[in-house]
Amino acid sequence: MSPELSRLAGLLCEPATLERSWDWEAVEAELGAALPRDYRELVEAFGGGLLDEYLLLLEPGCPHDVYDLVKISAEREEANDSLWRFEGRPTEMESGGNRLICWATTDNGEYLYWLVQPGDNPDSRPTLINSESGEDWERYDMTVTRFLTAVLTGEVRSEILWDRFPLPAHEFLPAREM
Repeated sequence: MSPELSRLAGLLCEPATLERSWDWEAVEAELGAALPRDYRELVEAFGGGLLDEYLLLLEPGCPHDVYDLVKISAEREEANDSLWRFEGRPTEMESGGNRLICWATTDNGEYLYWLVQPGDNPDSRPTLINSESGEDWERYDMTVTRFLTAVLTGEVRSEILWDRFPLPAHEFLPAREM
């Protein structure tokens, strides 16, 4: 377990032994992009689930559709393409070939994405957060586990995410238990 995932796990709970595994090559082929190592390690440790009754961590092939990384990413890509015909897109999307892959969403309708750029390093992709209105964006140049740890410890405070997130005592409810 990486040091950052260990730190995150210490804030949540010790991960349970999961009875499933992922064919990461197949998932990446379906997404058309490599996934960051820290995200794969996080999913292998915890699976998808609900963090502090608010943030929905997606996982590929989740039996609960609302937590399926591939399904939600495809839906968001289509929705964003439609929205951006009428609204401004984030500056990062002005460059040709850039795309967004959704790795988390919230109960309030915000979305957290990786910014995927041609030839980039998946392990250093920034996270972009989109408000429920679709108009506001924030960028964080850190890995998924680093971002989640920073939000849960208060090192990072998003202007988009719900002001009651995170909870004082952190909880992670695995999707498989819902």
